[in-house]
Amino acid sequence: MDILSVFGIRGRSKEVHHLNDALRDVGLHSARVPDSVKLAAVKLLKEAEGGKLTDPAKSCAEAAPILAYCMLGIDDFTSANGETLREAAECRLRLAIDYGESLDARLTMLTLIAGTIHPGVVEAFDLELAP
Repeated sequence: MDILSVFGIRGRSKEVHHLNDALRDVGLHSARVPDSVKLAAVKLLKEAEGGKLTDPAKSCAEAAPILAYCMLGIDDFTSANGETLREAAECRLRLAIDYGESLDARLTMLTLIAGTIHPGVVEAFDLELAP
């Protein structure tokens, strides 16, 4: 393991770069996403795939719509991506809420815990942190 990479001296990981690109592709500029959220999202993606991303670009592209939907809110997400992708993101979010332990549920919870989730999404889906 490269100790300089661990402390970020060599820059961001390739996975974070892929996530930045994927977020931009769905209308969320990566500068609006705290680094801590990006790092946690990459960690969740790795955990979901058994510890290592076999195709980081694909994994990040699949995670980006749910993160962007949660962070941009319904109207801005729809403006950036259209009705079809909005409906798909909402379907994924409903399934995540109903079934709990999925990657989408964890990504949604990440935005909720980090305080980066759009208030309109919290209200529309009646989301809250359990005590």
